[in-house]
Amino acid sequence: MATIHEITAERRADQGKGASRRLRRAGKVPAVVYGAGKPAENIQFDHLKLSTSARHDWFASAILDLVVEGKRQKVLLRDVQKHPVKPQLLHLDFLRIDESKALRVYVSIKFLNKETSPAAKTAGVVISHTITEVEVSCLPKDLPEHIEMDLGALTLGDVLHLSDLKLPPGVEIPALKLGKEYDATVVSAQAVREEVEPEPVEVAAEGATAEGAAAPAAAGDAKAPAAGDKKPAAGDKKPAAGDKKPAEKK
Repeated sequence: MATIHEITAERRADQGKGASRRLRRAGKVPAVVYGAGKPAENIQFDHLKLSTSARHDWFASAILDLVVEGKRQKVLLRDVQKHPVKPQLLHLDFLRIDESKALRVYVSIKFLNKETSPAAKTAGVVISHTITEVEVSCLPKDLPEHIEMDLGALTLGDVLHLSDLKLPPGVEIPALKLGKEYDATVVSAQAVREEVEPEPVEVAAEGATAEGAAAPAAAGDAKAPAAGDKKPAAGDKKPAAGDKKPAEKK
């Protein structure tokens, strides 16, 4: 059975964005509680106290005892809004719990003995965590804070699935009822593939060869005509010294 943790809040009457901004400036966090067939209830928390509780894993998955002006009710955190830059909680949504009805909640997976496993001691092996949380279905009294997976016997080539998780009594994984194709991989131990680097290409040598091949061709272009080529005709020569120039007309 999961441990029940207590958080304390106050009722708030003001609603709207303007009221929420005023609360945040005053060091408060606006929130709402709904569900279990009851009207929604607007509440507020002290930011310092709430942020201390929010640092724990149980805050997001465990059943909480919410105390508002002396009235106690069991709730689950359903949504939290955080400032994108500052370490500030902006707004929270809580769901009231009906202890007679099963609920579906995501619970974190806690991996044990990974460092002492044969896979971790083998060179060139990478242990991958594909999934770090799983959705479970159970009654509120059976909800665990986390589910443990022992990796002490993990060896090279091993692949562990959702069906390998050891669930507490009364806890189920709804996805496993849908078929084997939904039995997702949780952990795998695979060897690292060594990438073979291609042999370096000697660009300079290839360039030199290309230039060398081009040089003879250029030299061949500068050679005298082949033996079969005809020489210029004699008539193409300049007029002989004895040839008379045409007479000039007067």
